[in-house]
Amino acid sequence: MKRRNKIYLFMTVILLAVYLGLLTTLCLSEYTDSRATIRSFSDAFWYSLVTMTTVGYGDLTPVTPMGHAVGVVFLLLSAGIMMTLFGAVISFITSEGLPLFLLNFQRKKNWCYFADYGTEASILAENIYKENQDTVIIFGEKKDDQMEFPDYPCLFINVSPARIVARKKNIGAQCKVFLMKENDIGVNSRAIGLYRLPVEVYARTTNGQDHLSGNIKFFHSYDCCARQYWRSKPLCSHEKKIVIIGFGNYGNSILERAILTNIISIRQHVAYHVFGDEKEFLAMHSHLPKVFSMGEESKTEDSLIFHSEFWEMHRELMEEADRIIICPDDEPKGWSIFWRLEKYYKIRGKIHLHSNRRAPGVDYFGINEEIYTPNQIMRTALNKTAIMMNEIFRKSVSYPTLKWEELDEFHRESKIAAADHLLMKTRILLKDETITELSPSTVNRAYEAYCKMKKNEYEQDMYRRLDHMRWLRFYTFYNWSYGDVRDDAARQHPMLCPYEELTLEQKQERDVAWEILGSVAAELKLR
Repeated sequence: MKRRNKIYLFMTVILLAVYLGLLTTLCLSEYTDSRATIRSFSDAFWYSLVTMTTVGYGDLTPVTPMGHAVGVVFLLLSAGIMMTLFGAVISFITSEGLPLFLLNFQRKKNWCYFADYGTEASILAENIYKENQDTVIIFGEKKDDQMEFPDYPCLFINVSPARIVARKKNIGAQCKVFLMKENDIGVNSRAIGLYRLPVEVYARTTNGQDHLSGNIKFFHSYDCCARQYWRSKPLCSHEKKIVIIGFGNYGNSILERAILTNIISIRQHVAYHVFGDEKEFLAMHSHLPKVFSMGEESKTEDSLIFHSEFWEMHRELMEEADRIIICPDDEPKGWSIFWRLEKYYKIRGKIHLHSNRRAPGVDYFGINEEIYTPNQIMRTALNKTAIMMNEIFRKSVSYPTLKWEELDEFHRESKIAAADHLLMKTRILLKDETITELSPSTVNRAYEAYCKMKKNEYEQDMYRRLDHMRWLRFYTFYNWSYGDVRDDAARQHPMLCPYEELTLEQKQERDVAWEILGSVAAELKLR
């Protein structure tokens, strides 16, 4: 296609040069004859148009021999010139020329460039457009004739991100680039050099890294699914026994989010029974026995029990469980497990099935429309809350602390985990386990409840203790341990100890995680 465009361009330039030469010759040859009706360049141009389009008005005609010769050439070239010009116009319209030209008039809008078109890319693009219709969606490939055109406005332009950025000319917001295939950043040729461009890059991955360089951010569809699951179906106080069947990418992420988020009481004792290969998980998180009872259920702390046997061998556990989460990476296998549980077991609790296929009567989670959203992929609201929490924390302590942009990725993630727990804090303060969304009125009521609670020293101490429990879990999950002085390189921290051993100032630091509710309520009202 590119070679054909160059040929069209070359032929067009040659023919235009010949055409201008013929007009000049005609004008000069006719101008000297007193009988001539063609006496200016504009007359010659008009005559050429009438001749080449075969209209033949007859108002202007050449009278000199040279003029007649030029007229014959115009007649002979008319078909070729018209066909070439027509081909150039068609090529411009059907290739990248027209879409690129149209982008010139939309530079002030938000541009979102998707390296490829696929199911996940299309769903995310549609959700981005629904949230902000002042967005230009660009897919970096040519539309296939068999491809169904999306229901939202978009452009299919087979060009690199660099050409799109050059067209934007730094006008308006930075262009956002999305690589939606797993680990695409390492194999897609369009990912080369992205770190040099003034763009925000979001790349789908399966590893545990969140950043590659300043402008490249990774997201995990499994982690997005786990976050969405625990936000839409949070842990309730009556749940003491949870079963996870399937410990691949999805099961691993769901357990990880449960460990970091499911802290609702200082007296809780939730047992997580996991069916799957746990060796890699336990080797990676070797410090978990410090905060969990491992291998057996406890009445004083949460427990992690991994089962190497088939889940079918634990009928009593299945029937006693408060919640069964079915989440093997192989979705058809999950459906098979679901139907067998329904058919052969007397289930007391709820069954939650990971499925991208909706079915009546099935409590499923993880459909693409819920996972591939701007808030899940770009974590805009979550990151903004985490930044606010960091600023409040900096103002509340007596020692120097780092600004958000100065934090490393681990400590940013620590703030994000704290922001992720705000839904649980809201449910705890309002004593309402039906809440699954943070609306302005809900968060404001939670903050008012917290302000009243602060007057009670015992209750305030309990809430500090609860957030210390959450903070302790996060650091332990990432294999930090106690040290007399903080040493990030050695992963040691003096606050990684029982709550009773903290100083008063250290205990008061936990207030930030609750005080942030006031700022979040104000922020939600402005949206």
